[in-house]
Amino acid sequence: MAAVDVDMPMEIEPQIIRNEDIEREAEGFKEKGNTFYIKKDYSEAFNYYTKAIDSCPKNASYYGNRAATLMMLCRFREALEDSQQAVRLDDCFMKGHLREGKCHLSLGNAMAASRCFQKVLQLEPSNSQAQQEHKNAAAVLEFERMAEFGFDKRDFRKVVYCMDRALGLASACHRFKILKAECLALLGRYPEAQSVASDILRMDSTNGDALYVRGLCLYYEDCIDKAVQFFVQALRMAPDHEKARLACRNAKALKAKKEEGNQAFKDNNFEAAYKLYSEALMIDPNNIKTNAKLYCNRGTVGAKLKKPDQAIEDCTSAIKLDSTYIKAYLRRAQCYMDIEQYEEAVRDYEKVYQTEKTKEHKHLLKTAQLELKKSKRKDYYKVLGVGKNATEDEIKKAYRKRALMHHPDRHSAATSEVQKEEEKKFKEVGEAFTVLSDPKKKTRYDCGHDLEDDSNNMGDFDANNIFRTFFGGPTGRFSFESNQSVWLDMTTLTFNLSKRYGEKLFQFVIDFNVSNTFFFLNPLDQAPGNLFFQFG
Repeated sequence: MAAVDVDMPMEIEPQIIRNEDIEREAEGFKEKGNTFYIKKDYSEAFNYYTKAIDSCPKNASYYGNRAATLMMLCRFREALEDSQQAVRLDDCFMKGHLREGKCHLSLGNAMAASRCFQKVLQLEPSNSQAQQEHKNAAAVLEFERMAEFGFDKRDFRKVVYCMDRALGLASACHRFKILKAECLALLGRYPEAQSVASDILRMDSTNGDALYVRGLCLYYEDCIDKAVQFFVQALRMAPDHEKARLACRNAKALKAKKEEGNQAFKDNNFEAAYKLYSEALMIDPNNIKTNAKLYCNRGTVGAKLKKPDQAIEDCTSAIKLDSTYIKAYLRRAQCYMDIEQYEEAVRDYEKVYQTEKTKEHKHLLKTAQLELKKSKRKDYYKVLGVGKNATEDEIKKAYRKRALMHHPDRHSAATSEVQKEEEKKFKEVGEAFTVLSDPKKKTRYDCGHDLEDDSNNMGDFDANNIFRTFFGGPTGRFSFESNQSVWLDMTTLTFNLSKRYGEKLFQFVIDFNVSNTFFFLNPLDQAPGNLFFQFG
């Protein structure tokens, strides 16, 4: 018995000493970890807490301390594991439950976080930290609900706002970041969206959602080939990613249809090109940049098809999608020039020149400004009814026709208002002919030079003098004498004249056309046929 009494203590004592030493050593590691934690050297604190855990893996506080350190290092998933292990070891460890809830909340799992905070409040109903965190979890749930509603309504700004607020409480939630990034892309804020996605990929290069957002940004920036690569990679990481699958399909279809339209345009098959561009525009209304180009391309086709109004409408649609799209402004301005809407053309060219001050753009602006200035004068070509490339003979022919149409004698039986209006037109015809029949004046007029220097001379012109040049007679009227032939080069024209000469009142009808035309001039008191004229 004596031997047993002596041996027993000798066998047990070394084991007791070893356990106490291990616990003392673990506490030492913990204290060193605390020191580094206070100094904010979280990496060293992590190392010493890990040593403490290795020494005493059943101590809940060591896991709790390491979880706190991991949270400061933003390693929330690892911190969550340590917090969960801590409360498994000690279900009444309130700090463990609080940290678990905070980790869940930081990772965006607000429901799980709420359960953890409720557990703390069961243990200590007056715990103010748990009360506040429980409110935070409820707020995150509400922001999630609002964001989901906003996304369904395509209110992407609201979604971004909600996700920013949620991320203020759940900073490590990739799901919130991805949703925010996707909405930023849909809002056209591509650099911001790419920055968010890139941050996630630096932490997790296999994140299919982040790869999808990167591809989406490239897709909306009209870098379709690169976008497809990211969509394919996203599908490789997450084969069931429906958004990536749809975007990939749209990108390929959009590229193919646009290329078909371009080829049809190159082949001068404008009707086919118009149809193909229209089909491409139906593929994805959200792709603003590509659709802006498609609208501009279709506008170019419209101009080729001699449909300027349609071309202007398409260019305007392109500009609404991309207000910096210079090519669309240039195309629309040219269409405005074609239909002589010079003020609108000047406005577009001014926008272009303000953006890109090139010699070419300056020249286009100056040309439009000149045409605008010219358009505000009397359009002498329009007065005579000829085109701007009319020959000298065409101008003379037009003058003859218009002068006869508006000559006061033709309208002597009309009301005074009509007579005044026709006299005004008659003078305008003479004024137009004075300018367009003079090579020097015509050149100045065509170039848009100020014609005020010539206006004094033009103010002295007599429309009747010009009329007499072509039709003879000392009074500017026809000379009504028997057997007189007057030769005119005229297009079809018919009018009635009645005039008293001396004691005779003459009434007659003139019918001009491209063939020889005969008419009779009859004094009202004589039988028809006494006077005969031939016009050819």
